[in-house]
Amino acid sequence: MARTKKVVITAYGDESKLAIVEDDLPDPPAHEVQLTVEYTIVSGSDVNMRRGTYPLQKKPPLTPGYSVIGTVRLNGNESSKFKLGDRVGCLSKYEGQSELINLPEKFLVRVPEGVDSKAAVAVILDWVTAYQMLHRAANVTAGQRIFVHALSGAVGGALLRLGKLQGAEVYGTASTKKHDELHKFGAIPFDYSNKKWIASMQELGGVDAVFDPLGYESFDESYSILRKGGVLVGYGMNLPAWTGTPARSVIPSALKLLSKNLFFWSGKRTTFFGVNRASKHFTGDLALLFEWLKDGKISVPIKATFKLDEIQKAHREYATSSGMGSIIIEVCPPSHLRP
Repeated sequence: MARTKKVVITAYGDESKLAIVEDDLPDPPAHEVQLTVEYTIVSGSDVNMRRGTYPLQKKPPLTPGYSVIGTVRLNGNESSKFKLGDRVGCLSKYEGQSELINLPEKFLVRVPEGVDSKAAVAVILDWVTAYQMLHRAANVTAGQRIFVHALSGAVGGALLRLGKLQGAEVYGTASTKKHDELHKFGAIPFDYSNKKWIASMQELGGVDAVFDPLGYESFDESYSILRKGGVLVGYGMNLPAWTGTPARSVIPSALKLLSKNLFFWSGKRTTFFGVNRASKHFTGDLALLFEWLKDGKISVPIKATFKLDEIQKAHREYATSSGMGSIIIEVCPPSHLRP
C-alpha cells in the first residue's frame, strides 16, 4: 500500500469540479504493474469526462488521465516483462493524473532510450488516434485529399503531419492566427469561424476523407464535402466543450452519423472512431510511433506544460485557441521519482 496524490473530478461541471486529493493505492495485483507517473496529458476525453458527456464513462468521483509515461515501481505476481526503473507508456483511460498507478502489464509499451517523455506521452493518445484513423479507418494513400477539422489541435496537428508524411493533400479548419504556421507544415487552412470551406472544397471536387472531432451539426457539413468513395471519420464529439455551450448527449449524433451508411448509392461511408488499447493493432502502432520519435521521423508539438496542482488551469488552457499541440501534466519527473 502506498499514498498517492491525484486529481479527482468531484462532480460534473466546470474546472472548479477538479480537486487534488491524497489516497491509498494497493500494491499491484497479479499481471499488473505499478508505475510512478512522470507525465500525463489533458485531452478532450478528460474534459468531456469532467462535463459528463464522455460515452459510457464512470460516474464521479473519478480520476481522469488518458495516457501516462512512467517508470516501473512494483511488479505484481506473474508480471516479469519489465524490471524496476524501466520507462514505459500506457493508454490508461482513467487514473493517469496521479502520482502512482496500477496497470495491466500487457498494455505497457517500452519507451526507447533517447525519446523525450513529454513527446512520448502525447503520442500515446493523440498520435495513435491520428495514425489509426488515417491508416486503419480511412486507409488514406498518397495523392489523396483529406480535410481535418481543428488542424491546430493535438489530434488535428498529428493528422496534418502524418497525412503529409503519407503523401496526402491536407486541408482543414483553424483560427486565422494559426494559418501562417499551418502553411509551413504544408496545410491549406480555412477560417473555422465561417462556412466558406464547404463551397471551396465542393468546387475542388470534394475530398477522400474528413476527420471531424466536433460532431453534432458539423457531421452534416463534413459529409457534404466528401467525393464519391470518400469516408467521414467522426471522433471526439468536442463541439460543446470547445464552444462552451451546454453539454448534449452524443448518442443521437453518433447514430445519425452511422445511419448515413444506409445511403449506399452515394458511394460515401461514415464511421465513428474510438481508440482501444485492447485492439490487435494498438501496442504495435504505439511502438512504431515511439520508434519514429526516436528516429526523428515525427516531431510532436507541446502546447503547454502544467504541474499536477495546476489541473484547473490546464483545463482552462484546453478551451483556449492559443498555441498548438498537446497539453502535458508533469506529475513526478525523473528528478522527483518516489523510491
